[in-house]
Amino acid sequence: MGMILNIETATTNCSVCVAKDGEILAIKENDTPNYSHSEQLHIFIEEVLQQASVAFNELNAIAVSKGPGSYTGLRIGVSAAKGLCFSLDVPLISIPTLESMVHQTMPVTADFMIPVLDARRMEVYAAVFDSNFDEIRETRAEVIDDSSFAEYIQKGSVLLVGSGAEKCRELFQERLSYQPSIVPSSREMAPLSFRKFKKQEFEDVAYFEPYYLKDFVLATKKKS
Repeated sequence: MGMILNIETATTNCSVCVAKDGEILAIKENDTPNYSHSEQLHIFIEEVLQQASVAFNELNAIAVSKGPGSYTGLRIGVSAAKGLCFSLDVPLISIPTLESMVHQTMPVTADFMIPVLDARRMEVYAAVFDSNFDEIRETRAEVIDDSSFAEYIQKGSVLLVGSGAEKCRELFQERLSYQPSIVPSSREMAPLSFRKFKKQEFEDVAYFEPYYLKDFVLATKKKS
């Protein structure tokens, strides 16, 4: 059995759920631009465990969103997850933030799905997934211009999801589909963390660090 506490604090959404074998028993989340994770996170953890009638010592693992995302948000989530792992002597599971985001797009309506988190100006964190939710391009920090994602646009339909989708719409307009309201949530983490739990894909609690992706790369147009 896998009783897993899932923690998502990479963006404005403070989200916590407890799941048994990938099925959510209780979830609590609040999406606010104020980034009040430090005040809410531990309260949410206690509330979901109470709602699910699960004691701390019944947890088999702690899963945390690894990033990319907000530096402060990631630090808060990872610090809480590590503390619980040490105190409960349970393993740590990390879930890429963009991977959990793309699972909110079901049912699939595009050949390529690109989760994009807003960074600043025209900068985003982005990865590319196919219609089977397999990652076909790794997560990058990049500056968006009118040539971004060109190879995927040429091959098929493209769906951009997440907070960075709105700024991309200004460049691509109607050429792509958009779901800018999607934010990372612990809800989509539940089946992903259970999958890793079964495979025993755990992190080293002492040395694990969030995936910050600080450096941005300017996309260059191909020579004609």
